[in-house]
Amino acid sequence: MKIIIYQTLPRLFGNRHPNPVANGGIAENGCGKLSDYTPAVLDEIRQLGCNYIWYTGLLEHATQTDYSAFGIHGDHPAIVKGKAGSPYAIKDYYDICPDLADDVPQRMKEFEDLVTRTHRAGLKVIIDFVPNHIARNYHSDVATVEDFGASDNTHTTFARDNNFYYLPGQDLSFDGYHESPAKATGNDCFSASPSRNDWYETVKLNYGVDYLNGRETHFSPIPQTWQKMLDILLFWAKKNIDGFRCDMAEMTPVEFWAWAIPKVKAACPQVIFIAEVYQPAEYRNYLHIGRFDYLYDKVGLYDTLRNVIVGRQPAADITHCWQAIGDIQPQMLNFLENHDEQRIASDFFAADPRRALPALVVAATMNVNPFMLYFGQELGERGMDAEGFSGRDGRTTIFDYWSLPVLRQAPDSEQQALRRYYARLLQLCNQNKAIAEGKFFDLMYVNPQLAAGQYAFLRGKGKEVLLIVANFDDRVVACDVQIPDAAWKYFGVKARKAAYSIEISGRGAFLAILNSDSSKLTNLLTIA
Repeated sequence: MKIIIYQTLPRLFGNRHPNPVANGGIAENGCGKLSDYTPAVLDEIRQLGCNYIWYTGLLEHATQTDYSAFGIHGDHPAIVKGKAGSPYAIKDYYDICPDLADDVPQRMKEFEDLVTRTHRAGLKVIIDFVPNHIARNYHSDVATVEDFGASDNTHTTFARDNNFYYLPGQDLSFDGYHESPAKATGNDCFSASPSRNDWYETVKLNYGVDYLNGRETHFSPIPQTWQKMLDILLFWAKKNIDGFRCDMAEMTPVEFWAWAIPKVKAACPQVIFIAEVYQPAEYRNYLHIGRFDYLYDKVGLYDTLRNVIVGRQPAADITHCWQAIGDIQPQMLNFLENHDEQRIASDFFAADPRRALPALVVAATMNVNPFMLYFGQELGERGMDAEGFSGRDGRTTIFDYWSLPVLRQAPDSEQQALRRYYARLLQLCNQNKAIAEGKFFDLMYVNPQLAAGQYAFLRGKGKEVLLIVANFDDRVVACDVQIPDAAWKYFGVKARKAAYSIEISGRGAFLAILNSDSSKLTNLLTIA
């Protein structure tokens, strides 16, 4: 099975408020709920071709919304980004965000019901795990375990069993919020005066690395933070989820993952681990030592495809992406959008979602590795609203209460056509074994005429070989694609034709089965 992940932000997904206002609260702008993922909605996501769904922002995080009536302690607005707050400033690792519940006291039961509904729809569940940092005023209202920092020695910058890093004798104060002594900020800012560009709303967790003393490590005996985080992973894994997307995993020592992941998998073998890692030099460490199943392919394939889409790089540069990572390509997660990146259709990227269709085909079919799309991508969401804290930046806000324009109303004909293209492609990814399970062969070295605007490759399994050519030009392209003898030998099939004549629409792709008895190739991505 080829993993196809649908990333969705529940706070926004089900919200149909017609006229949200910038910086509006939950009463003004509304909020999506876990119950919005009905069996019918989940079936639509499954029919799109997805088999996993990543529910982003489920855990309780800092917010400006008052839930004190339900025994949930409040947050100072100075240490909350936006009215809704960042899903990555976790306030309680053992609880569900109350915003997402129809009945706040029943929020955990509503989550458990969501997991059951999702599985019944044929989808597997991924949730966030945020290991590097927590909200400044972290406190669990539901867990019986000791809170982070409760036993810390606050008179020293570093101690192995401290959960936080401290700046003794220095206070952190801004906008009425006061912290003494100041704690290091989530993005490794060891300052009592973090800037607005820092992750000032979060506190860095201590895994036994002394950052101010040459990054000296203290991993034996096991630091207290390691055990606390393992307990959290097991708590959620035993709720029958199927995977964790681990936020900024590279900021947590690989030795922790090497210790924790096998323990989680021993208890819950179905759970996969996806790491957000941006340093290619660390990829193999987090896969082979840290035991992750998959890593983000952001600085390689995503960045290259974005540049090819907008004309800053030739299509031939895509070859360098797989060559750079070699044997670990099957473990790289491909995507064109997520909550951190700008929307394809935004004015900051391509301005038109159709301009990225050839890149979509490449990212989804290039190898057996997973592909992820972000909710609304399949309808061309532009991300051009000025929602509040997020601002008009081409991204869909993760900080504000809002609703997405493409989800507020029924899709028009262009949006329907775009979604059909996504569905046809993603369904092929799992229906066709050459894509889901087969081998990959790059054709660019024998087709230099394609280098600027097209990218061609083969996928094959058994006796079936697929030709895939993505056209990044705006114009229709007619071309002869050369197939070397080495390709037929690589797939273990009898040599067939040495060249195929094809025509590809502008910003389109050609995908066809190379049958020896076929006089004319049929594009499997043509949609009526």
